Amino acid sequence: MYCEVVSNSPQIAWDELRERAREATHHSYAPYSHVRVGAAGLTSDGLVVVGSNVENASYGLTLCAECSLVSDLARSGGGRLVAVAIVAGDGQPLAPCGRCRQLLFEFGGSSLAVDAGVGHAPTTLGELLPGAFGPDDLDERRT
Repeated sequence: MYCEVVSNSPQIAWDELRERAREATHHSYAPYSHVRVGAAGLTSDGLVVVGSNVENASYGLTLCAECSLVSDLARSGGGRLVAVAIVAGDGQPLAPCGRCRQLLFEFGGSSLAVDAGVGHAPTTLGELLPGAFGPDDLDERRT
């Protein structure tokens, strides 16, 4: 089990989520950087979604593992992300890049728990991306 809701607060099985992220690194396409990245996310209803980085000879078109994870989330019917683990091929955690922080904010919000690795408390996406602009801001800003 990846998630058990206790008093409206999910208890995340981080070791299992990290393992799913590590498994996803084996599906990376990284012929240029040779850095394989995998991501695993947990939704509020207990679904686990995964993603792997996909590089491109035109480097700007490279997709991070988090992009792939969000695509898997949309493909599987959506939901809200509550936790995410992102690791390199060596199994060590990676922080999401700026673009991916914004992408994860769209699907998890500021309370999304981001794994910081064994022995470290997870951080929130709100701490990694303070003052984020999201879907709720659009109604307020329309003219």
